[in-house]
Amino acid sequence: MPRAKVAISLDENTLNRLDRLVKAHQFPNRSQAIQEAVEEKISRLDRSRLARECAKLDPAIEKALAEEGLSDELAKWPEY
Repeated sequence: MPRAKVAISLDENTLNRLDRLVKAHQFPNRSQAIQEAVEEKISRLDRSRLARECAKLDPAIEKALAEEGLSDELAKWPEY
């Protein structure tokens, strides 16, 4: 996947902590550490959004959908 360069500003404390992680070989370099941090944050936001949307579901409808999906999955398995 193509990459784009992005300039960011970090406070000195955060930069020092980041550099310690790179020095301890937790990450190969600053860029990789920041990329992984951004990806993880976006992933967490996506999961929390999904959880919020799921919380809006009517429990009875959610249960029916889950059971319907389970029934479909069980139908795929051979009987022994």
